Amino acid sequence: MTTPLTVEQLHPRLGELALIDVRSPGEYASGHIPGALNVPLDRLDQALAALRATAERGELAIACASGRRAATACRQLADAGVPARVLTGGTDAWAAAGHPLERPAGARTVWAMDRQVRFAAGTLVLLGLVADRALPGTRRLAAAVGGGLVFSSLTDTCAMGRALGRLPFNRPRSDAPGLDETLAALGR
Repeated sequence: MTTPLTVEQLHPRLGELALIDVRSPGEYASGHIPGALNVPLDRLDQALAALRATAERGELAIACASGRRAATACRQLADAGVPARVLTGGTDAWAAAGHPLERPAGARTVWAMDRQVRFAAGTLVLLGLVADRALPGTRRLAAAVGGGLVFSSLTDTCAMGRALGRLPFNRPRSDAPGLDETLAALGR
């Protein structure tokens, strides 16, 4: 079980603890809590050694947009013996409390991953149903997407989210710090 951390608890401790944002680089660049470092959830295993060392030096907190991916990351870290706290409500709660988000100059706004998944899944379902009129049997696409969503909720995984995370608009800009720079910053 991970220990929650509220926005009110985080705010005065920003400089004291290490804050990791597990959203995609595109989401992170469109607005993150000041001082947060980006380690995308799908690359958490690659950062495990650095996160373990960071947690040994002080407290580690994990954030995402709403707290769901952060909770998943905290479970993965706990399974690896790395203690971490999850920011309840994530950057959405941080912004709703009136705190500023940091945005690199020239960063574009990217939809949150859950919104991207809902849009893609809904589009595929509609396409499957509409295309079935001209090409009978394509409604199976809608059924496959529905089945994938059920599987996703039962396993708390998201293959569509992982696939969307690889699209160009969800990747870091060429001039943005990557995972290597983040790991170096954690080593300080």
